[in-house]
Amino acid sequence: MEAKIDNFKTWIKSCNEVELKTGISTLLENAGFTILNYIDHQFEPQGYTGLWLLAESHCALHTFPEENKSYIELSSCNEEMYHNFKNNLEHFFEIID
Repeated sequence: MEAKIDNFKTWIKSCNEVELKTGISTLLENAGFTILNYIDHQFEPQGYTGLWLLAESHCALHTFPEENKSYIELSSCNEEMYHNFKNNLEHFFEIID
């Protein structure tokens, strides 16, 4: 087996913590990822970070409410699941270039 990690990162137009957590969890599960754990932190006065520990690596989320956008990064050792997540992200969230 070759050691290889695919990495995808993008900005989306959303800062709603509930919508983001639910949407990204659904995307990960639908892509076939195994979610081992989830941890998050709410910053004061604003901002949110979430991290999904996956059997196949990890996914991180960071919100920037002052700009109404969030940063998502997925690292995966499973190419098929990685592409499934990436291809379906735009059905849940508006991607910002």
